Amino acid sequence: MASGFVRDNLPNLCRPCAVTGWRIGRTTDEERRVRSSDDVAYVEFIDASRATLLAYAWLLTGNGHAAEELVQETLVRVYVRWRRLREGQPLAYARRILSNLHTDNWRSRRREVLRDEVPETAYTSDPMTTDLVRALQRLSPRERECVVLRHYIDLSEKDTAATLGISVGSVKSYTSKGLTSLRPLLADTTVGERHV
Repeated sequence: MASGFVRDNLPNLCRPCAVTGWRIGRTTDEERRVRSSDDVAYVEFIDASRATLLAYAWLLTGNGHAAEELVQETLVRVYVRWRRLREGQPLAYARRILSNLHTDNWRSRRREVLRDEVPETAYTSDPMTTDLVRALQRLSPRERECVVLRHYIDLSEKDTAATLGISVGSVKSYTSKGLTSLRPLLADTTVGERHV
């Protein structure tokens, strides 16, 4: 009961103020109408892009749960900036955020030392997909991002460069290196025959 009350009434109790950041008070009808249309547009954005973002995150991480967490955090950050983004390219912004979050997670995880062997859990039971994800995990993070964005999310070189914040030449180089590394890893599987 309390969480529902807070969720339903917090926007009415606290609203942004240009000077102090937040102030106590009631929202106006105009603020409520704008927020309502923003929320509808945001929900439509989620419905249209969540599967794409989840596929991208899953191919980057190789772990379904980590992918879902990345997408969730990405969507929260998109929501915070939704008013500025909705007229622009929110999907491009979301891919960029997801990529940055993945890089941050990779950097922090690199320093961790696991004491016990953790069993691998597959997000899918399809052996072809499992082979692909394992092969992608052998690439450097930047090569993996470029290969996934170019060949699985089907972005252009220009859009991939914009998403990752690198030059088009770097996208070409990382993609080429990634594909060259994937070929021998996937040579014995049907994935190698179809995708690389």
